[in-house]
Amino acid sequence: MDKLIIRGGNRLSGTIPISGAKNSALTLIPCALLTEEPVTLRNLPRLADIDGFQHLMTQFGVSHTIPGKRPEDFGRVVTLEAMRITSSVAPYDLVRKMRASILVLGPLLGRTGEATVSLPGGCAIGNRPIDLHLKALEAFGAEIELAQGYVKASAPDGGLPGGDFDFPVVSVGATENAVMAAVLANGTSRLFNAAREPEIVDLCNLLVAMGAEIEGIGTSDLTIHGVKTLNGATYKVMADRIEAGSYACAAAITGGEVRLEGACAEEMQATLHALRNIGVEVESDKHGIDVRADGPLKPVNLSTAPYPGLATDMQAQLMSLLCRAEGTSVLKETIFENRYMHVPELNRMGADIETEGRTAIVKGVGRLTGAEVMATDLRASMSLVIAALAAEGETQVRRIYHLDRGYERLEEKLQLVGADIERVGDD
Repeated sequence: MDKLIIRGGNRLSGTIPISGAKNSALTLIPCALLTEEPVTLRNLPRLADIDGFQHLMTQFGVSHTIPGKRPEDFGRVVTLEAMRITSSVAPYDLVRKMRASILVLGPLLGRTGEATVSLPGGCAIGNRPIDLHLKALEAFGAEIELAQGYVKASAPDGGLPGGDFDFPVVSVGATENAVMAAVLANGTSRLFNAAREPEIVDLCNLLVAMGAEIEGIGTSDLTIHGVKTLNGATYKVMADRIEAGSYACAAAITGGEVRLEGACAEEMQATLHALRNIGVEVESDKHGIDVRADGPLKPVNLSTAPYPGLATDMQAQLMSLLCRAEGTSVLKETIFENRYMHVPELNRMGADIETEGRTAIVKGVGRLTGAEVMATDLRASMSLVIAALAAEGETQVRRIYHLDRGYERLEEKLQLVGADIERVGDD
């Protein structure tokens, strides 16, 4: 098992290329189940979760081809083809490590009329039930049964009739699953209080390119008119707004100046607003975002919220940055109930953080010090890397397989801008 060795104190300066969005790619890949024709995805990040999802797709008879690319390039092009679905079962062994696997449920049900999917695993950041996924599919006419750790879904003869569903709370994954199920339904489906994240817009745009009829894209009310068949398409995955925000925090905590090439400011306004309030200079153009921090960092009060609010996936990284602010900050986590597992590890590095329920009180400190720390989930891992970049001495970050799930060749990108970081085997 690998670990990262980081010797802090270097000011980050230069350009970091932003990869395709992990959270979007994991939604776009299962769209290939909806058509017999090839679906080609460009700018697909090279990540453990992406590889795992492609492996899951082969379970259903989906082939994939990857044209040759130079190994030093970030991202890749993958063509997926589901000419014939050979299985509608997603087994436990393939699903247990990745929560996004549940996103095959909607497209399998829409295309074949049945799906059997193991209950998913993923990061240990609190209870994330899939009841809204199932209720939305039931509203579209599916019959759902839970048995022996599996979700068994079936459509009436002739396919899903479609229907209306009003989400009692906003759910990104459930919105994605419902949209993919609805595009091949026999009638019109309506989703109210749907999630509005840019990744859902990306999903809808791909489906429209494949021939789907969707109204209200980018709003909380979606109307999907079912079509008989979808065609293939070639589509570029959106830039990863969470990766961009993470590297912005890394630059800021080192007093650095970094260009986030390919990042889209419009899709991460809440993160950029938070950074500006902390004292970070942010400028953007159509090709990327420039981040500079050469003055003192200021304390702020932040609360996560569904889009367009502050993404829960940015909470840990901003917390690390606020460890160096001149004053006391308050963070509230409203999405997941167990997403402060990075706090004890940051405190090992000299941070002063107290938690009470879903609230964290961060008192800025004059310095952080290197230590041996252990990652607990994907974004917590990145928060430790960010803190280590500013810490005095050497930090060892263990269990970095979490990082490989969501950050494409992280140490290489940080080396590009001057970080002293290396990956070594963990003896």
